[in-house]
Amino acid sequence: MSLLSTSEIDQTASWIASLQLPDGMVPWYRGGHADPWNHTEATMALAAAGRWAEVERAFGWLAARQLPDGSWCTFYVTGGVTEPRRDPNVCAYLATGAWWCSQLGGGPGFLEAVWPMIEHAIDWCLGYQRLGGEITWSVGPDGVPGNFALLAANSSLQQSFRCAAKIAEALGHDRGDWVAAADRIARVVAEEPSVFAPKDRWAMDWYYPVLSGAVVGDEARRRLAGRWDEFVARGFGARCVADHFWVTAAETAECAMAAGRAGSPAEAEELLDWTRHLRAGDGGYWTGCAHPECVRFPGGQKSTYSAAAVIIADHVLYRRSPAAAVFQAVPQPGALSPVRAVSR
Repeated sequence: MSLLSTSEIDQTASWIASLQLPDGMVPWYRGGHADPWNHTEATMALAAAGRWAEVERAFGWLAARQLPDGSWCTFYVTGGVTEPRRDPNVCAYLATGAWWCSQLGGGPGFLEAVWPMIEHAIDWCLGYQRLGGEITWSVGPDGVPGNFALLAANSSLQQSFRCAAKIAEALGHDRGDWVAAADRIARVVAEEPSVFAPKDRWAMDWYYPVLSGAVVGDEARRRLAGRWDEFVARGFGARCVADHFWVTAAETAECAMAAGRAGSPAEAEELLDWTRHLRAGDGGYWTGCAHPECVRFPGGQKSTYSAAAVIIADHVLYRRSPAAAVFQAVPQPGALSPVRAVSR
């Protein structure tokens, strides 16, 4: 049983595609800006729906804007850049998206085409790994790194490095250094979270170590159980932050995948089902709601990354293709324990 019917997936993908610009860029919302991470997320949803023409245009947009050092700027609008800072997590996510697309039918030819872009980007990111293993949160246009690292971003980075290594292996390249770098990041995420800037109020810092596979098994379930009631609003979804009743479609869908990866499928499916109240009649998804009035927040905005997160979560939880394995765990002992039943 899937949350979304085939026609609903097609409708949502068509809505995302309707916002894609002629040059391939997928903005956050109609008339808005784009960043490479969320652009890639939208591309993954388009691939899940079989919209390969749009996928090719999206990767073409990335290729055309990759900087000589292998990075991308953080925010783009039509015809320009609004934030020239570079974000390693944003730049690395291309590898996750490319591996996902390859598992949906893109195949070796697709990977060969994007390989130079991926190799250049991952090597650039690797240059900003600190001695402890973490990677700095941002890099200025002058190449000067920021002075702290972020937990959610590093969780995503280690998964992107692993996806990049799988791409390298599929193409016959040996990039064991990328796996070693991912292992170092995962270790510091799991064992030394105090090295990261404190962002405890944000749901992403809570569930991303689990969603990305940096924390697994019983530790993953304990992590989710520890703040489940703080972040999950029953019947509505996952809050963006702990201290406000702002429920968002993207956080709810991602948290559902994290619960699934931790071995709690019933709770994962329940969470994903709660995104229903944020689905619009045209197949798009409202970014979020402020409760208890359920006022659309921010400002009645429907966002491509929110719609994409729901499609991706549905694809993963219901194992629609081999791509679902990107966000699924290697089976662990006792992996079917509900997260709320794990000792806190």
